Amino acid sequence: MTTGHPRSHRRTRTRTRQTLRVLLAACALLVLAAVAAFVVPQLLPPGPRPLFQMPVGCGETWQLGTYPGHGEYDVDFFPLDGDPWGQPVLASYAGTVTVAGINGSLGGRTPDNPDGPRGRGGGYWVKIDHGGRWETQYLHLLEPPLVQVGQRVAQGEQLGRIGSTGNSGAPHLHYEQRRGWQKVETWFDGQPSGITHDDAEYTVRLTSNNCPA
Repeated sequence: MTTGHPRSHRRTRTRTRQTLRVLLAACALLVLAAVAAFVVPQLLPPGPRPLFQMPVGCGETWQLGTYPGHGEYDVDFFPLDGDPWGQPVLASYAGTVTVAGINGSLGGRTPDNPDGPRGRGGGYWVKIDHGGRWETQYLHLLEPPLVQVGQRVAQGEQLGRIGSTGNSGAPHLHYEQRRGWQKVETWFDGQPSGITHDDAEYTVRLTSNNCPA
């Protein structure tokens, strides 16, 4: 025995299909909006270079260097005074933290065991978005970063401490400035650092102007 009218079943199926089409169309619009929100900013030209400062304390003079195979425009920071282990790492400019975690693996080099096994990659690290498609990166930190993803940081705010996690031979800070997806020469206080290619070992000494306003 059949109950109900055949036309009523057809109308129910038609309404169900229409509802599904509406839901699928809404989902597609949401996906397109999310893709556009990510892709469109990447297609825009970079903004002006922020007035980056050295990622270390005000008035301190540090050695900046590179070596063959290090990577073009990559800069290693070594203090000229005091124990490098645990020295503060500061934000070069205000921005929003986009990464705060582990790059690769940590290894086992610590102040108590400086010759322990190396890890891979950058170890504990932080990446900051400064707007206008400009970013800075801070690698080989001693311990988990002091900041979190999504946190807004001010210029000079402490991000972590110098260590030797990841693929690092000695305590130092590996630092990069990026415009879009490309690394560029680091500038500090409106002046180029002079460290560009890694075809030879090269060092400079610079004094930080990352000072409180």
